[in-house]
Amino acid sequence: MGDRYEVEGEEIVEREVKPFGSGGAHVTAPKDWIGATVKLVRTTEPDHDDE
Repeated sequence: MGDRYEVEGEEIVEREVKPFGSGGAHVTAPKDWIGATVKLVRTTEPDHDDE
């Protein structure tokens, strides 16, 4: 079991991190979140079987 964090916020979405370019990754957020401050929390270990 991982660490526990308490964060106050407005909404939560759950998404998968996708590869991006050569060595990066990204997560898409809803368009209406543009300009907002967000926080990412990794909830599982990365799956490196695809490499």
